[in-house]
Amino acid sequence: MANSKEIKTQIASISNTQKITSAMEKVAVSKMKKTQEKMLKGRPYRDRMLEVINHLANGQPEYKPTYMEERDPKKIAIIVVSSDKGLCGGLNANLLREVTRFAASESASGREVSYSLIGTKAQSFFRSFGGNVISATEKLGDEPSIEQLVGSMKILLDSFAEGNIDKVYLASNKFVNTMTQQPEVTQLLPLGKLEESEEKEGGPRWDYIYEPDDSRLLMDGLMERYIESLLYQAVIENISCEQAAKMVAMKSATDNAGNLIDELQLVYNNARQAAITQEISEIVAGAEAL
Repeated sequence: MANSKEIKTQIASISNTQKITSAMEKVAVSKMKKTQEKMLKGRPYRDRMLEVINHLANGQPEYKPTYMEERDPKKIAIIVVSSDKGLCGGLNANLLREVTRFAASESASGREVSYSLIGTKAQSFFRSFGGNVISATEKLGDEPSIEQLVGSMKILLDSFAEGNIDKVYLASNKFVNTMTQQPEVTQLLPLGKLEESEEKEGGPRWDYIYEPDDSRLLMDGLMERYIESLLYQAVIENISCEQAAKMVAMKSATDNAGNLIDELQLVYNNARQAAITQEISEIVAGAEAL
């Protein structure tokens, strides 16, 4: 058994670690709330843009937008949204496991798979895993801007428009609640069928004045911005998932440190009691010898 001094040093060390994990838990809670607010604020922008696209599509029923063109998928790209930092439990591992499973399924079907990576963890994984990486973005921070994502998205949009990529998928974590984050892979391109816009009966039918006089250019441009907004929303939601997972992991670490301190305190008390008992026995033995 270790002596009482060694145990006391160990208790102090674990106590310092517990203070750090407790502070990190509080920071994660604060960041998660801010990110959730940002995620909710972006939804009206995305929904309004889709409403405008729907209206333009209804006015040009004969036009098939570039980003809605269905093809036989021979080449696909997967956008992988991961975090830049660790200490968030199995968040990144679960996502990357889902991505590799999906990619293996697509490869088995004879499709060529490429990757667009967002986040340091995804880049670290694919350096060892391998694969055709066509773009990479990292160090977005806790408050990323859409400008940081435009470069990677532009490469994919141009490749899709030129026919070099037939489908684009988005792999990210979906925020279910504070305790649950679900990895999912969804199709980003081509866009699905647009819903018919609902107009009130008897209400005014509104339209735009286009400059230049071509609504098709406007529709394609709006679709690009809409796709970028979908990616931005996925990145923000993934950051929210990261902070929630980090909060849970740090709380678990803090609780485990507390349990370990209690166990070591008991061992320390037993060691101290044993030392006191031994000293008393030595004193009694010495007195009897005299």
